[in-house]
Amino acid sequence: MDLKEGHRPNRLIKEKSPYLLQHAHNPVDWFPWSDEAFVKAKRENKAVFLSIGYSTCHWCHVMERESFEDEEVAKVLNEHFVSIKVDREERPDVDHLYMTICQAMTGEGGWPLTIVMTPEKKPFFAGTYYPKHRKYGRPGLIEILGQIAEKWQEDREKITEIGDQVVEAVQSRMLPDAQGEVSERLVEQAFHIYRETFDSEYGGFGGAPKFPTSHNLSLLLRYYHRTGHEQALQMVEKTLDAMYRGGLYDHIGYGFARYSTDEQWLVPHFEKMLYDNALLAMTFLEAYQVTDNSFYSDVAEEIFTYILRDMTDPDGAFYCAEDADSEGVEGKFYVWTPDEVKQVLGEEEGTLFCEVFDITDKGNFEGNSIPNLLGMSRDSFRRLQQIPPEELEQRIEMARQRLFDHREGRIHPHKDDKILTSWNGLMIAALAKGAKALQNPEYAKAAERAVNFILSRLVREDGRLLARYRDGEAAYPGYIDDYAFLVWGLIELYEATFDLAYLQKAVQLNEDMLRLFWDAEKGGFFFYGSDGEQLFTRPKEIYDGAIPSGNSVSAMNLLKLAKYTSREELSQKADEQLRAFTGTVEQYPAGYSLFVSAVDFAFGPGKEIVIAGNPDGEDTRRMLRAVQTRYSPNAISILVPEGEKGEQVREWIPLVQDKVSIDGKATAYICENYACQSPITDPEKLEWN
Repeated sequence: MDLKEGHRPNRLIKEKSPYLLQHAHNPVDWFPWSDEAFVKAKRENKAVFLSIGYSTCHWCHVMERESFEDEEVAKVLNEHFVSIKVDREERPDVDHLYMTICQAMTGEGGWPLTIVMTPEKKPFFAGTYYPKHRKYGRPGLIEILGQIAEKWQEDREKITEIGDQVVEAVQSRMLPDAQGEVSERLVEQAFHIYRETFDSEYGGFGGAPKFPTSHNLSLLLRYYHRTGHEQALQMVEKTLDAMYRGGLYDHIGYGFARYSTDEQWLVPHFEKMLYDNALLAMTFLEAYQVTDNSFYSDVAEEIFTYILRDMTDPDGAFYCAEDADSEGVEGKFYVWTPDEVKQVLGEEEGTLFCEVFDITDKGNFEGNSIPNLLGMSRDSFRRLQQIPPEELEQRIEMARQRLFDHREGRIHPHKDDKILTSWNGLMIAALAKGAKALQNPEYAKAAERAVNFILSRLVREDGRLLARYRDGEAAYPGYIDDYAFLVWGLIELYEATFDLAYLQKAVQLNEDMLRLFWDAEKGGFFFYGSDGEQLFTRPKEIYDGAIPSGNSVSAMNLLKLAKYTSREELSQKADEQLRAFTGTVEQYPAGYSLFVSAVDFAFGPGKEIVIAGNPDGEDTRRMLRAVQTRYSPNAISILVPEGEKGEQVREWIPLVQDKVSIDGKATAYICENYACQSPITDPEKLEWN
């Protein structure tokens, strides 16, 4: 009997989260995170078993199959514990708190996250994945639960004492409030760390597993732009090329997987996350702007093709992720054998495709092959050299499309169709950057649809931004990431469309963020708002890991909005924001790449570009194109149209007060490093400026 279908549903059946719904037919008597669960634990004198994961997590699926669908495990949990399931993507506040505890107690972290705590939410045991019985050198969940249940009955006082000690130790760890004097030396220090840890053979930094962490590469592009240091650009190009050529990239359907399990980027952890693809698209676009190499723009466009085809809600917002598993097997959807390729393409084209993409009888992943471009035999290389490049490209693209169509008939991995405000903010920013760099208005339209979705579905009646939407329900007061990332997206979208409404909304949300999250005593933003559920500590996050921190993004937002609005209070807040964390960041600047990028922006040289003219005029369009396609990471750009709309821009953006078109011609005003140049009315001069 299928336990998932055979058991009476538990409380999770009423939830919207795909992850919680995956566990709704477990024999475990799960609660969602709720007062009801903790009241029950206190009333019945039981410890709380907390399990945190997400719907596309491979090892979460494994632990569910081995333990949470198992009657014996369920009996122990139901008898001795109150069990709570949390989707980390819905409750990042809870996840962040207990993940920090797990890392402090064990030295490692990851999902599924396993915590046992008192009814007062104080943890005394932490870990990640556990099999039902001991294997892989890991203790078994049954044995762990039995020992904890025994200790809970015999020495609860000692356990409570441990929980108090853990809370006390972790509270200081979660407040990175080491202030310091902001200095541009942080940029130089970060570069030297990247240089020391760079893998010159395979690209990336450090050893396996390797994560894209594309904001590190974006910082290196900034450094190259500032200094002209060729090694910074070489590290970026080597890494972007290697990530694309490897199996980390889906060469059949496009998009990047979450990380590589090996040092050469061949074998990915196959799940695809919205945030990775948004961040990588931005970095590939920046690399294109810096190098003018169309390879980078092609990859960015392929990422957008994947997102708009497979990860976009009919009403315009973007889904969270696609699973690594299909039919219970990791990677099954993505791998091939030579026979299957030849059945689809025929002998000649199939042989060609297999040679190019390393699809062999031996395979490179559990007897099958992950398509990749990391290398080929000398004979294959010589044979391919005999085919004219344009012909080879056309044949490969036709073959890829036919294989994609064939793959569509396979059982697809599970798709987490939650809509998260924060991750949507990142993709809005990426699409807006794409609209600018590639002069493709369709990307701006896609970003605008997502913004409209969020503002119409994920804002409460009182104006409070919410974090998650699914199946008609918006829920959870937004966290710092929701506000910061959406403001980022709105600023980028303003610069793509010059629709003042997006800048106005960015300013308003930024004001709300300051009111709800700002630490008036030490500076910086707390992770959750003053109106959110108050956990045993109110943390701040500054580390720029797989996703940049809300504090780092907010630092950049504050700096840009201060320039746009000329509001002294925003400039002051930006300064306070940087000083609040500099003491922490200077201990290891490479771990805070987006924060260091904000420092780079603060120290400049900054540039303000104002174009006054008719938006429909060819001279204006040429000027805008020159501005939008150029790599100018420390610039802000403004369009002052004619008539009433121009007056609205002047009202909101004081620095354009005296900027008008001269003699009816589009006119560009450029101020750099606090010095202004003469107005430019010749588009050709701006294009070379």
